[in-house]
Amino acid sequence: MIAKETKEKIIETARIEEVVGDFVQLKKRGTSLIGLCPFHNEKTPSFNVSVTKGIFKCFGCGKGGDSLQFIMDHEKYSYPEALKYLAAKYHIEFEETEHSPEQLIADNNRESLYIISAWAGKFFQNSMWETEEGKNIGLSYFRERGFRDEIIKKFELGYSPDEWDALIKQATTESYKEEFILESGLAIRNDKAKLYDRFRGRVMFPIHNFTGRIIGFGGRTLKSDKNIPKYVNSPESDIYHKSNVLYGLFHAKKAIRDEDNCYLVEGYADVLSVHQAGVENVVASSGTSLTIEQIRLIGRFTKNVSILYDGDDAGIKASLRGLDMILEEGLNVKIVLFQDGQDPDSYVQRFGSAAFKTYIAENSQDFILFKTSILLKDAGNDPIKRAGVIREVVESIAKIPDNIKASVFARECSSLMQIEERVLISELNKMRLGKQKKASQSPAPQQFETPLYPDVLVEPYTDSDEWQEKEIVRLLLTYGHELVQWDGITDTYIAPYVIANLSDVTFEHQICLKIIEAYKTGLEKGHLPTEQDFIRSPDHEVAQMAISLVSSPYLLSENWYAKRKIFVRNEKENMRVTILGGIFHLKKRKVEHILRNIMDEIQNEPDHDNQSILMQRYMRVKEVEKGISTYLGSVILK
Repeated sequence: MIAKETKEKIIETARIEEVVGDFVQLKKRGTSLIGLCPFHNEKTPSFNVSVTKGIFKCFGCGKGGDSLQFIMDHEKYSYPEALKYLAAKYHIEFEETEHSPEQLIADNNRESLYIISAWAGKFFQNSMWETEEGKNIGLSYFRERGFRDEIIKKFELGYSPDEWDALIKQATTESYKEEFILESGLAIRNDKAKLYDRFRGRVMFPIHNFTGRIIGFGGRTLKSDKNIPKYVNSPESDIYHKSNVLYGLFHAKKAIRDEDNCYLVEGYADVLSVHQAGVENVVASSGTSLTIEQIRLIGRFTKNVSILYDGDDAGIKASLRGLDMILEEGLNVKIVLFQDGQDPDSYVQRFGSAAFKTYIAENSQDFILFKTSILLKDAGNDPIKRAGVIREVVESIAKIPDNIKASVFARECSSLMQIEERVLISELNKMRLGKQKKASQSPAPQQFETPLYPDVLVEPYTDSDEWQEKEIVRLLLTYGHELVQWDGITDTYIAPYVIANLSDVTFEHQICLKIIEAYKTGLEKGHLPTEQDFIRSPDHEVAQMAISLVSSPYLLSENWYAKRKIFVRNEKENMRVTILGGIFHLKKRKVEHILRNIMDEIQNEPDHDNQSILMQRYMRVKEVEKGISTYLGSVILK
């Protein structure tokens, strides 16, 4: 169990902009921060963070919550796991009951994989630093490659003993279950049902997720036997999906944000060497072809990518393959090629960090110049091949979502290829129209379970009072602690005033009703609930409604008045209009329902006397409606 005081301290200490900022590049907009949502793919930011309220809200997919909820949703953590993460981030002492290794493993399958992976990381490190074999083979290799001890420790590099079952024996001794050793990919079962270590006799590169937890490994053999694969990687598991991971991102994400650029390299050693050279905004695609998911990971932190590849044919082709995907995601791409068989790792080791930084600065090429020069070199003077090169480059430009940027590239391309710009623009438009036509012919996939901008769109008329009831709840959450001072009423909080004036109203929306009842219960006990009480409610539905109602994707620009002299009334400037407007609109809706029900009774009542009684009742209620409408009109007009 986690002490209540510890929970409260963690929640109060965690700052939403810092927690979310570890995963999303945020930019200031008014009093809020915005960024690209990490929960769904988008190119236009709809993800908002309110520092004052301590919440996030995506108006695209509907996700929302506080710092704790963000970590739970993003990392798929349980409530205690998210608390542990935030406690570690803010160096808060976290006390809980001690568990044996078996009890920890039994908690849940996913957490068990994290636990066994973390244990294996320590096992490989200890094998390298504390055994003669590890020092003589593993540590010597890393030092010979030029890696300093602080980099070796920072990236938690290690060594797997050259034995069939060294890891398995140790894990079994420490009570780790065989099923999780297998599922994590640390061991393999042979045809005779016997387990053996997957990474035996290899130097180890742990792969970390966003939050720094080990999710998999890459192992490099030091043997010269060509029958042994040079690299072996962890298989896919519940916590490790290689297409969604970039090696080194955990250590690079802050530098990527600060530098507003990401260097993309091929291998583990490239990341380590470049990082050691002082260029920390570097990641690798972990030996796989670049994927859309990896590009989107980079896009959370920066719109600028510099691809650093060696100068051989494979490196050039890899660059060209990845370019179009990066462009399609709206990122800016530059290429740096290393000649004479060099790669980022070997260049840094040979010439040093200063020369490396200079080389990067002087040899970064825009993708148009790069792709054109490479393809034209192969085409030579063959007009057919040159025409094919032009088409291929225009196809890349057509993938750029920004029209202005695409137009600039088309102009540059026309100069480089010595072809009229209008011809390129015409071809570019044909490609885009073809793409749009093709997209329109196939049904668009459903991306979200919730509509765009939920709870903000104007709803068509229905018999439901949901929207009026939600407006009352919004007013309570937003202004409940403010004092009212009108109609002879002074120094009275808005929440008790609203609740008292709605004592004769029954709420039909169940979540709204829960919130109203919580206000009533709190006020009866002398406690005025706050919006944070509902945002952090253990009732997920209540919390989500509170977040939706106190969040807005819109911000009123100061230019309305400053430049155009158009005055737009703010609801806070006349709280009397705002509060009474909400109360009487809801009452008017309730009365309209009563009138419709009475009219239905009149139409279905065969007895004339009863019809007369119902008609009199209808007229009395109609007078009430008229009074509400008159009062509502006078309040709004004042």
